[in-house]
Amino acid sequence: MKSDTKIIVITGAESTGKSALTRWLASHFQAPFIPEYARDHIENLGRKYLFSDVEYIARKQIQQLKELQKTNHPLVFSDTWLIITKIWFEEVYGRKPDWLEHEITNIKIDLFLVCDTDLPWVPDPVRENGGEKRLYLHKKYIETMEKYGFNYKIVRGRDESRFACALKHIKNLI
Repeated sequence: MKSDTKIIVITGAESTGKSALTRWLASHFQAPFIPEYARDHIENLGRKYLFSDVEYIARKQIQQLKELQKTNHPLVFSDTWLIITKIWFEEVYGRKPDWLEHEITNIKIDLFLVCDTDLPWVPDPVRENGGEKRLYLHKKYIETMEKYGFNYKIVRGRDESRFACALKHIKNLI
């Protein structure tokens, strides 16, 4: 990847508009993006997910980013990232793979856009964390990013307002 390529991760709790915002930003900047892999993988399992499935998802996230690193784009967007996966491991299994910490600390992400919980939670067959758990996880994601010293900004608002908030943060980065 060129040294001036910026990697921007859209992250946050369930049902906060991450996927829509990622697609919107990628389209606006005519940039490549990594779609959320976990949802498709879990939906197609045909059974309850296991530790090994979550580990596979984490490795796939890394692989997808490395593939985009071979391109020559000024911006690359990712719908979620290893922070969510790390906390998923910890919350569901009480442990995480030994290699995960190394990947989190050694893959440079330029900006995390954390989608606020100001959008209503919409249940679906894959979502597990509405209500208080959603708010708890939102706080945990932010605390984790602060622990690592990652650059993050909160994205609030609905529709165009949310997009404008994200754009403002990106323009401050580039």
